[in-house]
Amino acid sequence: MSVIYIGDRETGKTSLAMELANPNSQFVKVLSPDYDQLKALLYDDQEGRTRPTESDQSTHDRSLEIEVVVPTRRKTIYTEWIDTPGEIWRASWQQTNSDQWNQFVKVAQGCQGVLLVVPPYREIVRHEEGINLDDFVTQTQWVRRFDRWVEFFKHDCSHIKHIALCLNKADLLQGVNLKREAQTLAYKPQGSRMNWMQRNDYVFKRFFRPVRSHIAQLNQRASGVSVKCFITSIYNRDLLELPWIYLGTFLKEDT
Repeated sequence: MSVIYIGDRETGKTSLAMELANPNSQFVKVLSPDYDQLKALLYDDQEGRTRPTESDQSTHDRSLEIEVVVPTRRKTIYTEWIDTPGEIWRASWQQTNSDQWNQFVKVAQGCQGVLLVVPPYREIVRHEEGINLDDFVTQTQWVRRFDRWVEFFKHDCSHIKHIALCLNKADLLQGVNLKREAQTLAYKPQGSRMNWMQRNDYVFKRFFRPVRSHIAQLNQRASGVSVKCFITSIYNRDLLELPWIYLGTFLKEDT
C-alpha cells in the first residue's frame, strides 16, 4: 500500500520524517532509509537543524518505506514524500512547468492514501518570548491555502479513500500540553481511551473548525472517503505515530 506525504514548504515535514525514523519507535518504524542515512541527508550539524528544501527546485521528492504494527500483523507503507512550491497551484505555473506538474499528479494518483501536513495559524499559536508570530500565516491565509488542497483532492486525487490531516507543531499551540494530549489520543492495542472517530472529533472541534466546510466537501465527494484530523509534534512520539497507525490500519494491502 502506498501513501503520498505532502504539505507546503516550511511546515515541518522534514523534521517529522527524521524523528519518525528515530530508533526509539513504538508502533511505527522507518525501514528505509534508516535513521543515520536520513540524518546525513537531511540534517545540518553546523546549523543544528534540518536542511531547508532547495527553493530553486520546483518539486522535491523522496521515498520512505514505513512499517506499522497493527493489532494482528505488521504492514508496510510505501511513502512518496513530495515538497511543492506554493506557485504549483497557479495555472500559469502548471502550464510553464507541465512536466513537473504531470509527474506530481501521476505520483499522487498512484497512491491509496494521503498524509497532509499543515502548519498552525497565527491565532492559535502561543504568544510568548521565543515564538515569532510573523512566522505563521493568519487564519484567513491558512483557510485560503487549504482551499488549494481541497481542489487538488477533488479533481486530481478523487480515487483516494483515506486522508490524514496533520496540524503540526502542536507544541506551540495555546492551551496544549503534549503529554496530556497524548494520554487522551494515543493508540494502544489494548484499552485506548478513544477510537478513531472519537479522536477525529476531538481534534477537529479544537483545531480544524475554520475549514469544517472544506472537510465536509472532501467527505462528501465520493462514497467511502474518510478524512481524519490529527495534531503532530516532533516532541511527542505518540502523537507523531498516530496518523501513520491510522493509515496502516485502514489502507488495503496491494494484491
